[in-house]
Amino acid sequence: MSALLAVEGLEVVHRTGQGPLTALAGVGFELAAGEALGIVGESGSGKSTLARAILGLVPARAGRVRWQGEAVAGAALARLRREVAIVFQDPLASLDPRFTVEDSVAEPLAVHEPSLAGPARRRAVASILERVGLGAAFLGRRPHELSGGQCQRVAIARALVTRPRLVICDEPWSALDVTTQAQVAALLGELQREQGTALLVISHNLALVRRLCERVLVLYLGRIAELSPREALYAAPLHPYTRLLLDSVPVLGRAPRDLAAGEPASPLAPPSGCAFRSRCRFAEPRCALAPPPLEAAAPGRLVACLRAGEGVAREGR
Repeated sequence: MSALLAVEGLEVVHRTGQGPLTALAGVGFELAAGEALGIVGESGSGKSTLARAILGLVPARAGRVRWQGEAVAGAALARLRREVAIVFQDPLASLDPRFTVEDSVAEPLAVHEPSLAGPARRRAVASILERVGLGAAFLGRRPHELSGGQCQRVAIARALVTRPRLVICDEPWSALDVTTQAQVAALLGELQREQGTALLVISHNLALVRRLCERVLVLYLGRIAELSPREALYAAPLHPYTRLLLDSVPVLGRAPRDLAAGEPASPLAPPSGCAFRSRCRFAEPRCALAPPPLEAAAPGRLVACLRAGEGVAREGR
């Protein structure tokens, strides 16, 4: 499949009062049209920064983003923003409290399709609201009159009303109850299949990522730890950090694994070499020398671990 989106060596550094903070370090991947890619990792791993850097909302110190083969800058950036939509994690905060549901959903049409106005625009808004499970009765409501799940459906409708080629979902269900999470995930999956929309799904919820995504990218302190097809990653992770994430998901009758200890290192002062080595019980002296390269370990699978070939991430299974 040809790449709809290509991210190449993206590096983002924030200036803070305590010194530079590297939020992304050489992150790269490709996303095909109609594909769903999950981005997982603990808080502070760089997931949301990656989404914003792709859209040009935060500046990148190095690297490049290509949209349909063209470097994103100038007119290409405007086209990317027309064809890429984002759904944020806080559904209430992402909606203007002064706007009605109709106003919020119609806003992208006013910006990107100004020729579509009056009754035609209202029909487009009503149609997409119906598609996400909200009827015409919601058109005149404001965010404070809606539940969290309804607000997120409005946010999804707003993202989809221009029929984007790619939707970036930045923890779109973190503020929702479990039942509503499943409903929103099912809705996104249906829209992806029916409209051929590509999805970039950023989440802590590994179960929902497994349900929605064909491939999964694992970030740790701004670097890629592993990139793999879904089933291969969940069945046999190659990086100890991926194993840690998977074993953090509660499973009835399974005792916790002792593969790592402690909290993530500060991104202001990460360990030398492999950033995960301070938490990894498989770390060796050579792990402190330089960041491990991201290398092919199997067809379609990349991992940044010097000991991946020894199967250390499988230990304890």
